[in-house]
Amino acid sequence: MAQEPVAEGPRTLAEGIEVRPAREDEIDDLMPLMRAYCEFYESSPTDEGVIEMLRTLITDPSQGTVFIARQDDKAVGVATLDWKWSSLKGARIGYLEDLYVDPDARGGGIADALIQLCADRCRELGMPALEWLTAPDNHRAQKVYNRTGAEAGTYVEYDLEL
Repeated sequence: MAQEPVAEGPRTLAEGIEVRPAREDEIDDLMPLMRAYCEFYESSPTDEGVIEMLRTLITDPSQGTVFIARQDDKAVGVATLDWKWSSLKGARIGYLEDLYVDPDARGGGIADALIQLCADRCRELGMPALEWLTAPDNHRAQKVYNRTGAEAGTYVEYDLEL
């Protein structure tokens, strides 16, 4: 499989966009982004389940965190980050579970800024790595990921529904 070309370094965040940790009172603002993300991946979890995940990640730092990007008064981007143990790293690492930017807000450096915040949080916690995955045909996202300096892995993902 041919590699996507690596784009020049991270994009500068467009003016007027704020990227920061989300607050519990912003969960309703995040839900349209989370729903769009789930629809992109052809998944339909319950709103209650997604809300519980967001609330837990926002209120319990031992579980992870959620970052929000706002433009004016509208949520335009979200990243959810949680922690997992990696035997291959011999440490707890960050796992970028979700990253989504509203299509109308793309190209303004929001995805780069959200990934940077996730990496910064992992560094603050002394974690040696941040990992994530994406669909093989999600070429737009792969271009963003290639800009970060991350290296694409070669593992095949399995998902056992229970």
